[in-house]
Amino acid sequence: MRVLATAGHVDHGKSALVRALTGMEPDRLKEERRRGLTLDLGFVWTRLGPDEEHIAFVDVPGHEKFVATMLAGVGPVPAVLFVVAADQGWQPQSQEHLAVLDALGVRHAVLAVTRSDLADPEPVRADAVERIADTSLGKVPSVAVSAVTGAGLDELRTELDRLARSLPEPPADADVRLWLDRAFTVRGHGTVVTGTLGAGTLRVGDRLVTGDGSAVLRVRGLQCLHEERADVRAVARVAVNLHGSVDGAVRRGQVLLTPDRWLVTEVIDVRIAGEPARELPRTVVLHIGTCAVVAAVRPLGEDTARLTLRQALPLRVGDRAVLREPGGRRMPCGVTVLDVQPPRLTRRGAGRARAAELADMTGRPDGAGELRRRRLVRSSELSAMGVPVPTMPVAGDWLADEVHWAELRERLGAEAERYAEQHPLEPGLPAEAARRLLGLPDRSLVDALAGLPGPSELVCRQGRLYGPSSLRPTLPPPLAAAVEAVRRDLSQAPFRAPEADRLKELGLNRKALAAAVAAGALLTVTDGIVLLPEAGDQAAAVLRRLPQPFTLSEARRALDTTRRVAVPLLEFLDARGYTERVDDQRRRCRSDAGSGGGRESNPSIDPIAT
Repeated sequence: MRVLATAGHVDHGKSALVRALTGMEPDRLKEERRRGLTLDLGFVWTRLGPDEEHIAFVDVPGHEKFVATMLAGVGPVPAVLFVVAADQGWQPQSQEHLAVLDALGVRHAVLAVTRSDLADPEPVRADAVERIADTSLGKVPSVAVSAVTGAGLDELRTELDRLARSLPEPPADADVRLWLDRAFTVRGHGTVVTGTLGAGTLRVGDRLVTGDGSAVLRVRGLQCLHEERADVRAVARVAVNLHGSVDGAVRRGQVLLTPDRWLVTEVIDVRIAGEPARELPRTVVLHIGTCAVVAAVRPLGEDTARLTLRQALPLRVGDRAVLREPGGRRMPCGVTVLDVQPPRLTRRGAGRARAAELADMTGRPDGAGELRRRRLVRSSELSAMGVPVPTMPVAGDWLADEVHWAELRERLGAEAERYAEQHPLEPGLPAEAARRLLGLPDRSLVDALAGLPGPSELVCRQGRLYGPSSLRPTLPPPLAAAVEAVRRDLSQAPFRAPEADRLKELGLNRKALAAAVAAGALLTVTDGIVLLPEAGDQAAAVLRRLPQPFTLSEARRALDTTRRVAVPLLEFLDARGYTERVDDQRRRCRSDAGSGGGRESNPSIDPIAT
């Protein structure tokens, strides 16, 4: 299927023309048929060409009072049938409708000069073709027709078929954004909505969410041109029977979306075409799809501005929309969405800086450029903006600009070293503190940075980051002296750990001992029991000389220590693989002891962790 909208001045024969082409009545309201004036959107269709492909028409009103309705019909549609009457020529609404199409960036059209039986169509055709050529539509094919006599209708069908074949195929796997143009209730079926599906595929059973997030709905049934369908692929006119609690959530101007795939925003930065940004009124109406929402304008550059919307909308980079002044005294102008999640402008000069940044943005989704500007962003968020993901994540769903990522790694190393200097007794920088220092949004990014090669080594242990100096920190002189006193004591009696009073006398509290262990000067066997770092190897050597197996008492005497030290020391040796239990009373030295034992080989008692 291909879908076209009509466009043109009021009473130029748009409805009569599509009625002649399709044999269907586009004016569905009694008031429209009574007055001979289109008041609302009409929908008709026919088959064209040798393969009889369907072409559907969204017939729009031409009266100046219904420009908003015209925009709702044209907004989601990729091509138009532009109508000008031979007996009236170019008129004000012809110009306004053309301005709307140019603002939306529509590039496909056929011009029909109607009522060619009442006046010579050639002057009007030449004038209209020239006017249209100066817009996004460019030079369009044109046909003189008469809905009354049927003259030119076959030629027009040929041109429409040629146009339909030239339209690009939208991606079938795109995220659905269905702007609604009708919503009504059918007895026995519930709520039915209609719209033009511009991209993606709808299937029975799909779940959709309303644009404001107020309702999650299920597709109960689908119709396309009055035919029941299991699925409908864009571009197509589609009627969707919805299951779920709607409670006024669906109406013209609302939108149905693929869940979790769209970013709904109230603030956007845009490029404006057709009028300098500073000459825009401070309040405008933004028209996109079938929606119209009031927006406040903040000019930034010559052709860029920030729009603050009164209602959040699901928008993506590259979207085209129309701005109209309330009351419609000015010609509408077009906008291209540049950023759907722009930075806040709070500092002096931020507006000028943002204008310079926007000047280089084209409105074409650019993954690398977006990542460079944002530096850190989730890939799902980038996709929701309509921007392709340019690289692999650095952690989880997070993407990082390469230059910024390298700078963060360097800063992290410097912060770890600075923290070690300021906290010599507890040198490891807490990972959460590192996250705050670097302004990172997620702790996983700190872990990923720590694992990168950099100018300085970083090790992450138990939620703390250690640089080269903090891995083997230098003890402050008073602490170094106290530790040296303990080491002298232990050099005389290696397994007689200092008593608590001795440690207190030397000023070696829990934090000071942890620093000594981190520096490799002491070994903590258990809480309150400290020995020399090589005590494990020395104790194992002594115990190997005992008859095997041996008891706790025999080990205590051989090691010349107290039960206070012997019990945790033997448990330590068990854990290190030097010894093993034979029964509740006895142990023996393992034959493979020393092949992998020792303090450095078992991270469970790493000095830093202890």
